[in-house]
Amino acid sequence: MNNSVGNTARLLGAGLRALLVLTVVCGVLYPLAVTGIAQVAFSDKANGSEIKDKSGQVVGSSLIGQTYNLPKQNPDDAEEAAKPDLKWFQPRPSNGLGSNSVNQQYSLILSGATNKAGDNPDLVKLVTDAKDAVIADNSTATYQVKPSDVPADAVTSSGSGLDPNISPEYAKIQVHRVADRNGLDVQQVEKLVKDNTAGRTLGFMGEPRVNVLELNTALKALTKS
Repeated sequence: MNNSVGNTARLLGAGLRALLVLTVVCGVLYPLAVTGIAQVAFSDKANGSEIKDKSGQVVGSSLIGQTYNLPKQNPDDAEEAAKPDLKWFQPRPSNGLGSNSVNQQYSLILSGATNKAGDNPDLVKLVTDAKDAVIADNSTATYQVKPSDVPADAVTSSGSGLDPNISPEYAKIQVHRVADRNGLDVQQVEKLVKDNTAGRTLGFMGEPRVNVLELNTALKALTKS
């Protein structure tokens, strides 16, 4: 009887010591080490890839797209479609799986594609209407957007619906409109696009891209300078 109690006590003691050691190692030391390494070696990524304006204020993450819309005339009307604020570069369409009333900067709270087939009538109409809108919005008195100029990313959402980037081609057809709306020279805005265009990763992976938030942050700094 005494041996049984003693063995049980030893087993409980060993289990408690193992629990304490593993808690300290796995629950304290390891997270601190990983967090420390991340902060030292990858501080920007570890903190959410934040983008800051000239004043140092965080305006968003380079990983998540934002919309640039005019305020609704009736904020309480959920059915009212938001109109794009055309003084800013516009992102890809943000069709996804759901919406929310919390994050007013970006309507989606659930990421994902529409999953509509290429011949789906709703998708065809969506793309056709989006193409007409891109042509109408970006054509100015001195610059006419042709249907052949409109790239695919201007009229379709990404697989996640949260893509922060657009193609250089889509940025290019927005240059004249942005310059006109902000009273800037076309050459100034073209330089902004060029300065904010990233090439292929490691020179061969992916496609050239323009981060819309970074581009609009640079545009805001230029218009206020």
